[in-house]
This record gives sequence, structure tokens and C-alpha cells, in this order.
Amino acid sequence: MCIRHEYLAVMLGIWLAACSSPPPPAADLVLRNGRLLTMDEARPEAQALAARAGRIVFVGADADAARYIGPSTRTIDLQGRLAIPGFIEAHGHFVGLGERKLGLELTATTSWPQIVQAVAGAVARARPGQWIVGRGWHQDKWTAVPEPNVEGFPTHVSLDAVSPDNPVMLVHASGHGVFVNAKALALSGITRATPEPTGGDILKDARGEPAGFLRENAAQLVKRGAGEPEPTAEGAASRFREVLRLADQEAIAKGVTSFQDAGEPFATIDALRSAVDRGDLRVRLWVMVQGRVAELSDKLARYKTIGDGHDMLTVRAVKVYADGAMGSRGAWLLQPYADKPESVGLPRPDMATLPQVARLAIEQGYQLAVHAIGDRANREVLNVYEAAFKAAGRRGADLRWRIEHAQQLNAADIPRFGALGVIASMQPVHATSDGSWVGERIGPARLEEGAYVWRKLLASGAALAVGTDVPVEDIDPIANYYAAVTRRLADGGVLTGDQRLSRLEALRAFTLGNAFAAFEESIKGSLGVGKLADVTVLSKDITAVPDDEIRSARVVYTIVGGQVRYVAAGL
Repeated sequence: MCIRHEYLAVMLGIWLAACSSPPPPAADLVLRNGRLLTMDEARPEAQALAARAGRIVFVGADADAARYIGPSTRTIDLQGRLAIPGFIEAHGHFVGLGERKLGLELTATTSWPQIVQAVAGAVARARPGQWIVGRGWHQDKWTAVPEPNVEGFPTHVSLDAVSPDNPVMLVHASGHGVFVNAKALALSGITRATPEPTGGDILKDARGEPAGFLRENAAQLVKRGAGEPEPTAEGAASRFREVLRLADQEAIAKGVTSFQDAGEPFATIDALRSAVDRGDLRVRLWVMVQGRVAELSDKLARYKTIGDGHDMLTVRAVKVYADGAMGSRGAWLLQPYADKPESVGLPRPDMATLPQVARLAIEQGYQLAVHAIGDRANREVLNVYEAAFKAAGRRGADLRWRIEHAQQLNAADIPRFGALGVIASMQPVHATSDGSWVGERIGPARLEEGAYVWRKLLASGAALAVGTDVPVEDIDPIANYYAAVTRRLADGGVLTGDQRLSRLEALRAFTLGNAFAAFEESIKGSLGVGKLADVTVLSKDITAVPDDEIRSARVVYTIVGGQVRYVAAGL
């Protein structure tokens, strides 16, 4: 009895001490009265979160969160809304997003005459000789085939009629080709005698003259800006800052807190570092480097950056292109295109040096991320990866190398992703955006076998990362999430529905999966104590509402490092 009393006395003392312990230091931000899906297995759901000095210091119940509220704490009542780890864009082009905002936006166009009309309007506003630049058109999404045409692409004659003196360059939605008018061809010195570059071709009409479309590497022949006054250094710097401002604004408004940039040259990385140092950016950047082998060999060691500027900039991957895009018929296939039997697509010249780049990546501690869309491109890249892992005596799972897109695979290569530990960095919205026409490119058998096979890859043990490939598609993660869980096309049809992800599988891919693909799962991708306080709050619970309501969900708050960076209008 005496022992029992002593035990009770000790426990009472512990309880009284706990009750009388001083409260923790006040938080900078407290979120309360929400449904937090944390992606943390230790505590999958919570009601509240507190952040201090950019990090999460508490995740749990509303009642307990009250201890973190002080006189200067910003407290937000979520009113039952869904809060999730900040969306991570796993594959996009940050500068391209901003550039698109400054040119003609052609994504929503449904016919070639619409595009010609848009160009005519731009010419009316332009200076004499000024280049007219736009992006986003896709010939397979037009309601009618233009006449005249070559392979379904228009000829430049109609553009010449509305813009005889202003050069025009319209980038394909995929980014793997451009359409130009006669003035741009002339200023670039492109004629019927121009040799076609390796990995690209100049589409020609029946007379053998350039028709206007330049596929893949042939787009690099265009001398954009030719004939215009050379911009001053101050003017170029000012324009670039505006490009970054527009990209940052769009990403934050769409709930994106981290952006994995799929390839920038060293000079652009220098400019991005300066922007971070100035505090110009609110979204965190994780950047892949692009360059020739000699330049990579010279610069990789000194450019590697982990978490610069309070985790605002990381540079730790190398980007290489193995092939082009399906829309431009530049994807490299094992068998010919169903709608162009004389072609298997175009391997990119970088494939010849990929083994050297792989060795460099291992030596310098970089991830390797290779763009591969066609089944032949994916197979060749997997072969290079496997050889590099073996030669270095390294496990692929430890290196976390990635294949960007992994869009169309041969059945024999799907298990190799899991076996080799290669991350499939895919874009769900590509499946629903391309679904109405991609079957014409590769035929029904290949479509069923290996096109956008997210679930087959998961079954192989592969890790998935998901992005939008912005500006190819809208950066909107909600539209991308909808594509991942429904695979529903614009006409209501479903593209190989057995490859859909579940709601939680998709959300995990958009957050913790994308953090894993960047070696950042210890600081991002879930809501746990010690992690960066990056949170996205949505107007609807996208894990529970009917399919048709997912797309109407809106971003209410975007929080980066405990700072509210975006608030929806009306709040």
C-alpha cells in the first residue's frame, strides 16, 4: 500500500510539473481548424500547425496549438479547409514560364486562322522590324487541317500576308519545334540549300522550299532578334528580372512552393543566384544544369549548390536530351510512327556523349536527368544508366537518377526502372492533353502497352515524380492532379483507365515523391516538426470530392518558409 501511494505521488508530481511547464516560444504562424494531410506516416492527419523561423515546430490538435500563439503570432483559421505540404513542381521550365507571359499565348487556339489573326494583332502593336514571338500552338488540337499544309503543318504564306516586314517565331506547345515566316527565314539565312542539322529537320513544301516548320534541333537555326537593335546590358537585365517576376508570381498563385527546373545553362544559373541573393523570388528553385561535355567538366564542381539562400536555390542535377517530342514526331521510337511510316523520330546528338556525362555526374555527385519520350530513347538511356552504375560499382537507388517524361515504353523496359532504381519523372497532364491524338502516332497496341503507364511503373517498384512541363502545359497542380486520378480527356473519354493513380498516391507523388526525387525528403514534402514550413491550402478536399469537383478547387493560401506568399482574393 505504501509503495502504491509513493508511486501515485511521483506520478502526480510529474503531471503537476508538466502542467506548470512554461509554454514554448511563440510561433510566427499558426494554422488552426483545418484538415492537414501531412504525408507523414507517424501522424497522417492533424488540425493545426505552428511555424517559427521558417520551420515547422508543431503539428497536432487545435487545443495544443494554442500554446504557440503569442502577441505577434499570425493565426489563420482554415475553416475546415484542406492543408497539404506545398506542391512541388517536379519538371518545368521556370524561365520559359516567364517568357511565355511576355509573348503571344497560343495554348487555347483551336485553328491556324486564329493564330494568324493573333499575329496580325501583334504586328499592329509592334515596331517596324520587331520580332513577333509566341508559344503554345499544337496542330493536332486544331479543329481543321490548314490548307495548304505539309504533314499537317501550315505553310508560312498566310503569316507572310499579315506580317511581311516583322519576323515571326511561334514555338510549338512541346517546345520541340518552331514555326517562322518568310522574314524570319531570310534573316536567319535559312533556304532550300541549308543543310539539316543533326537531330533536326527543315520541313519543305512540294517545291523543296522551307515551309516554315523547323523540327527539333533545326529550331536552333533561327536567329531570334536579327535585324533589331542590340539590347543594352541594362535593358537585357531588366527584361530578365521581369521574366523571373512573372514566373514566380504564377507559380506562387498556383500553390507551388518548390520548382524543379528541367535545364538551364550556367549563365542563367548565375542570374538565378543573383535573383535569390536579392530576395526577388518566393518559390524555391532546384535546378538542372545543361551544357556541353567540356563545359560540364570544367564547371560542375564549383556550381554544385545545396540549399543556398535559406533553401531557396539548389543546383545538383545535369540535364540531357535523348530525343524530341511526340507532337512534333521527334520522339525516338523502336518502330516507325503509325502516321509516318518512313520515320522513327530523331535521336538527339547528346546521346553520343551521354556515357561521358554519366561518368562526370557520378564523379561530381550530381543526379543525371535525361529527357526521353519514345520507347527507343528510354531503352537507350536505361542501357547507359545500367552500364554507368556497373562501372562505378554504385546502386542506382542511391544515385536517384531520373528519366524525364518516360512517356512511351516498351513492355520489356518497364521493370527495369524499378530494378535499376531509376526515377520516372512524368507529367500526368500530358496523358490527357495528348490522349486525343497520340494513338494516331503510335497505334493502339503501343498505346496500351506502354504509354503513360504510371501504375505499371509503380508495380515495378519504381519511384514516380510528377510535374507539368510548364510552359508546355499550365503549371496548375490541381489540373495535373485531376489528370493523374482520372485520365479523363476533354471529350469525356478515359485514356487506359487502369493506369490511374489513387487520390492519396497522386498527392504523395506531388509532394513527398517529388521531394524524394530531389534528395529533399528530409526537409520537404511532408508536414512534420523540423521541416520547412511550406504549405498549400485548398478550397476543397481534392482527396474526397467527386472527380468532377476536383478541377474547381482553388488555392487559398500559399505559404513558403512560414511566410504567407499568396492569399486568394476575397479573404
